[in-house]
Amino acid sequence: MRSAFALLLGLVAAGGELRGQTNLSVPSMPVIPSVPNGAGPPKKYMERFPEVASLEPAFSIPVSPMGFSIPGTSYLLRQQQLVSLDFIDEKRLLFSFHVASGLQERSADEDQEREQRIHATVVDIASGKAGPEAEWNIADRRRYLWMLNNGHFLVRTADGLNEGDAELKIKEYLRWPGRLMWIEMDPEQQYIVANSVEAGSEESTTSTASVAAVEKPVKNGKQAEAKSVLTIRTVRRETGEVVLTTKAPWTSQTSDWPMNSQGYVERLHEKKGMHWRLNVVPYGGNKGWALGEADSTCPPQYSFVTDTVLLISRCDPQEGWRLKASKTVGLATLWETTIGSNTMWPLVVTARNGLRVARETLVLKRSAEKYTDGVRIDDVQGQMVRVFDAETGKVVMEATVAPIYDGGGNVAISPSGRRVAILKGNAIQVYELPAPTVSAGEHK
Repeated sequence: MRSAFALLLGLVAAGGELRGQTNLSVPSMPVIPSVPNGAGPPKKYMERFPEVASLEPAFSIPVSPMGFSIPGTSYLLRQQQLVSLDFIDEKRLLFSFHVASGLQERSADEDQEREQRIHATVVDIASGKAGPEAEWNIADRRRYLWMLNNGHFLVRTADGLNEGDAELKIKEYLRWPGRLMWIEMDPEQQYIVANSVEAGSEESTTSTASVAAVEKPVKNGKQAEAKSVLTIRTVRRETGEVVLTTKAPWTSQTSDWPMNSQGYVERLHEKKGMHWRLNVVPYGGNKGWALGEADSTCPPQYSFVTDTVLLISRCDPQEGWRLKASKTVGLATLWETTIGSNTMWPLVVTARNGLRVARETLVLKRSAEKYTDGVRIDDVQGQMVRVFDAETGKVVMEATVAPIYDGGGNVAISPSGRRVAILKGNAIQVYELPAPTVSAGEHK
């Protein structure tokens, strides 16, 4: 089936990192890299789409008895979050998913603003038995759930966040004026950045790295209402104290710049050339400092694996598309590898101890720059995930993921990094992994 929903070329690049289960939202969309003058074309690597997983699953848990059904194709290439698969601990999963609600589910005009009903179930991995269950009404199709390091989780409501536990008991957590659109958290989960659309002045306050530059206020492809503003609050998670508030015209952007316990990391580009700088902007708006520099023919994309390790993708002028893990001090490289030029919309999921990282992508039939008229459903081979040791870059497993969920939520890593769960068809497949190369106590 060929979708009428064709994406702009700028959405195809492999560089964008969506901060997966530790920080999901919708990824930034860099342009396809151009060939630098006089340097010749960069090397290209076409990602091989794996037909089968590199490991056999240790557990296969049927999900049809829980009420899950594979959706139709109208949601594809819309980056809607319709599922969220998460480890509560090493023995239990929290599986939540969209529940179909009638004829409107067959509409091809679904977008991020349509509300949805979510069914949540706690699942015992060894037995496959479902435990506590709950249903939530979510105002749209954006990310709705974030796991916390203590096995609890946050659920987004229309105006804030609720906190839930392993028994799916929910309590009110934080509330703000306006409509909460998305949040970000640092790997240590000391801070939350909460982004709400509110009525207010059209004038923007002085902004730190929490708001990307935009040209015009746009919502759903239309000019936003004159008094709609995006209010960004940086909040201490334990106390709820707001340490910084900034405002900007409400636009279609749906993610902030990556953050750790020290502050935001902003990306600066020289007016000419392909040189980029990464700067830290501390919470509270104090003077920041330089983190490092990189050469790239496309905007480098980055996300935190731990508080001190960044995962960066860039378009090297000679070596092609590259992925590396770097220390935040001087961007000292831990490891680097080539990534395929026929991939797009990567999603990053990390273990809570930071020892394992999974990178999930759509795999295209051709190199991304070939799609000058945009990407359609039948241009996509499928979706795959590759799991790395965060310290060494060693690939410990790879697998196909079907059905495709380009909005994420279909891959999870256990807190220890020893298990990976993938939603495949009508089952959750759980894979046992070897011990990470570096122990949690040694990983800084």
